[in-house]
Amino acid sequence: MSQPSDAAQQIARLRSEIERHERLYYVLDQPEITDPEFDALLRRLKQLEADHPELVRADSPTERVGGVPREGFVRRPHSSAMLSLDNAYNQGELADFDRRVRELTGRHRVEYVAELKLDGLSMAVHYQGGRLDRAITRGDGETGEEVTGNARTIRSLPLKLAAGAASGRLEARGEVILSRAEFERLNRQRLEQNLPPFANPRNAGAGSLRVLEPWITASRRLDFYAYQWLIDGQPGAARHWEALQTLEALGFKVNRHRRLCDSLEEVAAFVAEWEPKRHALDYQTDGVVVKVNDVALQHQLASTAKAPRWAIAYKYAAEQAVTTVVDIGVQVGRTGTLTPVAHLAPVEVGGVTVSRATLHNQDEIARLGLQIGDRVRIERSGDVIPKVVRVEAPGQERRAFLMPERCPVCQTPVVRQPGEVAWRCVNTDCPARLKESILHFGARRVMNIDGLGEVMVSQLVDRGLVESVSDLYELSLEKLLGLDRMGEKSAAKLLGNIENSRQAPLERVIHALGIPMVGERTAGILARHFGSLPALMEAPAEALERAQEVGPRVAEAIRSFFGAPRNRRLVERLRAAGLEFESRTRESAAGRLAGVTFVLTGTLEGISRQEATARIEAAGGKVTASVSSQTRYLVAGADPGSKLEKARELSVEVIGEEQLFELLDRGS
Repeated sequence: MSQPSDAAQQIARLRSEIERHERLYYVLDQPEITDPEFDALLRRLKQLEADHPELVRADSPTERVGGVPREGFVRRPHSSAMLSLDNAYNQGELADFDRRVRELTGRHRVEYVAELKLDGLSMAVHYQGGRLDRAITRGDGETGEEVTGNARTIRSLPLKLAAGAASGRLEARGEVILSRAEFERLNRQRLEQNLPPFANPRNAGAGSLRVLEPWITASRRLDFYAYQWLIDGQPGAARHWEALQTLEALGFKVNRHRRLCDSLEEVAAFVAEWEPKRHALDYQTDGVVVKVNDVALQHQLASTAKAPRWAIAYKYAAEQAVTTVVDIGVQVGRTGTLTPVAHLAPVEVGGVTVSRATLHNQDEIARLGLQIGDRVRIERSGDVIPKVVRVEAPGQERRAFLMPERCPVCQTPVVRQPGEVAWRCVNTDCPARLKESILHFGARRVMNIDGLGEVMVSQLVDRGLVESVSDLYELSLEKLLGLDRMGEKSAAKLLGNIENSRQAPLERVIHALGIPMVGERTAGILARHFGSLPALMEAPAEALERAQEVGPRVAEAIRSFFGAPRNRRLVERLRAAGLEFESRTRESAAGRLAGVTFVLTGTLEGISRQEATARIEAAGGKVTASVSSQTRYLVAGADPGSKLEKARELSVEVIGEEQLFELLDRGS
């Protein structure tokens, strides 16, 4: 067992890495690693926390279900938690699941339903009086984004249920997917528009459902497959198989590739049957979901905080092939990270022709012992960008790859911070970074410039109207009217949104700068601690490290960012544009709620959860995801869910919005 100090460092590093990949996968739809790789990180963190329970935190990735809702939509609570599934990667782990089910239920044999696992975006659709009333994405499992307007454009989703639907509030949960054919059509269209192609059908489907314009969703021909039927938040049938049949009868599209199995042996046969056949399907599947059929047994088995004990996802093994590394190139991302990419002799893997594979960083290339010209084994899982697994044979004329000393796009010298594996271009005006930087700058939870989407940003950059995020504040009606599909009303609205962004608080301005390792939470901490952007810019490393949650690596990243002349000029241009450089919630006024832990649940009417969290933290308090003996207050809105019961069990004080406002005004 590792020593506590070593374990604390390992746990902090793992949490940071997992949270990054969660955001890439669930929020940004840009996964960099495969599901098995992510699960391996999570398993390692779980083991470390089990070995050192004193280091467990309520906001650890092991304590939550999934990703946070994406900005731009109203958040709604689910009727009951939309949990994720535990995974099995071989027949032995599947047999262990069956053994646990039989032991917990006292049954000699258990009936299961096996269904192909669709790899899309989970969504709950609610019906009132037989008509579609509301559609909510999974979000974090307890609260999701309402996307009703977009969901209505999905042709396979019934707007009105077939005759015979039960009374009450009816709910169908399922998966929104994009077919392979539609995925290919969409990517051809994006390439024609000089837009980056989607990485895989899941990302394309998720992005299509979660855009703010329903017409875009409608143009992308999504599908909805239902897999769960609820009435007033409870299972609508005594057996899962019957629920699937009911969903079909009511007009929902239900995957016909499913089987009612009397035993684990029949489940294993279904799994084996579909492994070679799945690539012939017109949609993406990465495994089989196995569920206990009897709903009474499901209730008996119950759930953990993360997953039901009555269901499991069997994941098919990643597929591999051998090919040659023809060359190694470098891509530059929004934060300036240089990522080496292997250019491969085209090879077919799982029915898809692969010509590129990620190499992550220079250290990974060294670990593999890889050089250009080598024969390599590549792996592809879940349609994520393939990775190189190992070198199979050195090339006859192999040559080493070295990370460039200058950015391949803007020629700025690249830097590597101590303790980091990534090399970065620190030029925020680098053309390779610019489009992504502008999209980040204008995001809802950053500077909140509505209308600054991919198509608009591409036009602004490609036509030379914006060469830095600061140029947004020099746009005019005349300049915008020259863009495609831009009328006077739309142009005026965009200019108005840009004007309003000048009032964004300091923490958003800091977040908008795109400082490596400084996300939304850290930006808020820095704003409250230093009180102004000039103070932050001039702070030495030791002063930065005195801020809450800022360690040596984050401090060095901040110093490096503000040490670059280009970035200091950017800050001066933003100052000249009239952006907010002083904090409205300086930490000196904090402390009223110092040491007080809150949990928020249900729908708050007078304040958003995001705003409530920000105000609590500004007053020195702490907001966690789950109720524990350390919780002082549970703030309960409408439809509070299971957290309310937990609070009562632990004698945690339950308050409403008015009491929260009083605490914020006067302290605890």
